[in-house]
Amino acid sequence: MLIKNFLSALFFYLVIKPLSLLPLPVLYGFSSGLFYITYYLFPYRKKVVLENIKIAFPHLSQNDRNAIAKKFFRHFIDLLIETIKVFSISEDEFKQRVKVANPDFAKPFEEKNQSIIIMAGHTANWEWLALQFHQMGDWKGMGIYKQLSNKYFDKLMVESRGRFGIELCSTKNVSNYFQTHLNERIAYGFLADQNPRDKNNAYWIDFFGVRVPWVMGAEKYARQYNMPVLYGDSIKISRGYYKLEYSLITNDPSKLDEGEITKIFVKKLEESILKDKPSWLWTHKRWKHAERK
Repeated sequence: MLIKNFLSALFFYLVIKPLSLLPLPVLYGFSSGLFYITYYLFPYRKKVVLENIKIAFPHLSQNDRNAIAKKFFRHFIDLLIETIKVFSISEDEFKQRVKVANPDFAKPFEEKNQSIIIMAGHTANWEWLALQFHQMGDWKGMGIYKQLSNKYFDKLMVESRGRFGIELCSTKNVSNYFQTHLNERIAYGFLADQNPRDKNNAYWIDFFGVRVPWVMGAEKYARQYNMPVLYGDSIKISRGYYKLEYSLITNDPSKLDEGEITKIFVKKLEESILKDKPSWLWTHKRWKHAERK
């Protein structure tokens, strides 16, 4: 363990940290080079990406699907570069690059001292956008994340994201966190388009016309604590610039049938993907457990 931590620290301070100190325009130069490597020379999940795009858009020609895939990979490599930049980017630069279109949208819930749940998908730069919770008002931001297997990098990630006022909670500790922070006003962020570990206990919904299982975590906690649920629409403006726009899923989960919150989220996610097809995480195996007709 000590050797693994030492090697991880060495890699971080000799490679990742120095890269993060470079200006983004310079890093995007590296990104353009890496795109050709990962798309042409040593394709990364290219078959998975193309198959996913074909499932979602069977009506498109192969040339059109190839065009979406190519744009996606350019965006995907930019995401890796932008993730590295988080370790050193200043708050002023971050605020210039990440905006909230309607920061007062949740004001009524803040005035009622209610916590909220924000459901979002892997669109645009979901990580940068999650770091802007503090722009919404007097909220404590909590991001639910899957703990990294490398404990050194997991610790680095938690600490670096904390620079912008957001805490991270491992999926293993979510239940306990909700229970022990009932008296605080918190904006909980869920990336709700993950594949469930147990498809038999998931909720099945049509996604681009194909029936797939969905994780019910966000809905579970929304219903358990009757918290308002918002959809966070992550939008890419241009290279390195993003905005987040909120819309309401429900202000009273108790009035909705089971599964309705997740259905509304899936519909909104589809609309987001249709607006900017290359910006969704197509390497994510969303249709892994799909029911074939």
